[in-house]
Amino acid sequence: MQCDTTKATDAGRQPDGLLVLRTLTMPKDCNPNGDIFGGWILSQMDIGGGLMAKEVSYSRTVTVTIEKMTFVRPVHVGETVCIYANVLKIGNTSMDIKLEVWDKDLTEEFEEGRHLVTEGLFRYVAIDEEGRSKRIPDNPKFPREALAG
Repeated sequence: MQCDTTKATDAGRQPDGLLVLRTLTMPKDCNPNGDIFGGWILSQMDIGGGLMAKEVSYSRTVTVTIEKMTFVRPVHVGETVCIYANVLKIGNTSMDIKLEVWDKDLTEEFEEGRHLVTEGLFRYVAIDEEGRSKRIPDNPKFPREALAG
């Protein structure tokens, strides 16, 4: 089974962006209530966003800001978490990437739906070997002019 089926259960909304990370939630990632820690989900988002940022910038990147996030549903042990990334803006040294988290319960053999868990806007900065910001080179996969506006 894959996370990116065509049927979503959140009012017809579909994930926005490229699937950059998919992982299975495990008991070690949950709180005493049996829900997955929000911090764990946030770290998965940062990993997925960091992968996208590196692909865009051809270099090391660091996370500099995360805009407000609201968790709209809990994630439970045994569910698959999918992180989708959409590059919104590329500046001289930084880029804004919108990240969405969707989950899918794999314990229901025939369930095709997935659910939005949270979303947020992450800003990454490209850095050189000394940790200083550096210009993001042009990348034909992510043309700046196509993202502007």
